[in-house]
Amino acid sequence: MSVLKDMRAVSKAEFVNTAGEIFDETVAFLSRLSARYSRLIADKTADLAGEVLDEAEKANSIFPSSLLRVDRREVHLLEARAALMALDVRLGRCYRLMMKNPQGAFTNSAGQYLPPKKAEEKLDKMAQKLGELIDKENDLLKGALDYVAKKRRELKK
Repeated sequence: MSVLKDMRAVSKAEFVNTAGEIFDETVAFLSRLSARYSRLIADKTADLAGEVLDEAEKANSIFPSSLLRVDRREVHLLEARAALMALDVRLGRCYRLMMKNPQGAFTNSAGQYLPPKKAEEKLDKMAQKLGELIDKENDLLKGALDYVAKKRRELKK
């Protein structure tokens, strides 16, 4: 039987799922860059999103049952968080570039551009969703780091 949504607890591994969502949304966001900017910054930005996902997955695959494993898991969590913060800055720069010509980010199959106001609204919505996911992931990674610290204290006893 399913648990009601407002009664569910957050999984200890939710940071992996959120990292996957961040990767997907980042790729969708970057696909809106012009070809000129895309060649210059999209690959490195997508790589940061991939790094967040990879490090989160690595951390999740290490069960903290010994001090060595606790240390390894903590390293991956810290790397995921560092990549997340760098991704946040990089996406902010992409957003500012796209806002210089927002209608250029959205064309239909006939090559027609959206009106500037509508394009700005769409970019804002995409950026807002990414920002919320990044904030959520940061909180989840902090929680996972707190859990690792707790496990370290328990194992030292």
